[in-house]
Amino acid sequence: MMLNQSEDHVLVELYRSGNERALEVLIRRHQKRIFLQIYSKVQDQDVADDLFQETFIKIIKSLRKSNYEEKGKFLPWALRIANNTTLDYFRRETRKKEVRSTGEYTVFDTYGESDRPLEANWIEAQINEDLRKLIEYLPEEQRKVLHLRMFCEYSFKDIAEETGVSINTALGRMRYAISNIQKLMAQHNISLEQ
Repeated sequence: MMLNQSEDHVLVELYRSGNERALEVLIRRHQKRIFLQIYSKVQDQDVADDLFQETFIKIIKSLRKSNYEEKGKFLPWALRIANNTTLDYFRRETRKKEVRSTGEYTVFDTYGESDRPLEANWIEAQINEDLRKLIEYLPEEQRKVLHLRMFCEYSFKDIAEETGVSINTALGRMRYAISNIQKLMAQHNISLEQ
């Protein structure tokens, strides 16, 4: 059997049974799409290269631990890992900047950064933290649709396929999620104004 012509789920099973070449084919097949997904967010070749490597390390670990359930969706699953890896990178960078804001910084830390006042950055970070907390109050199906749409940048067609519902149901869940977030913001006196 020609590995290059095998479907993703066949390659996954071959890799799990010890065929390292099957993983090479999977990586080669999807590397461009996954790399471009990462690069579009970080806009830095070196950082994107590092995050791409980190993504595939996570993919390999998940496949070895059998954390991947085959639903014919290897690429969307891999793109979610890439998105989560990228989000983790931005969180790490944000924490580094927060540590530096305590007074431990050099002239190089501010090189190339925007001229936004530090207070505006703190307010934005607080708003984002408040929103993350509010999202946890949503029902599971709304939370999942919101996560796939906002953080993984899935289309509603992809969300419908991933969650096993119609596109209209996915759209409805997103509308309810936004409505519920707005109600929660009013209840907790949270504003998106800076």
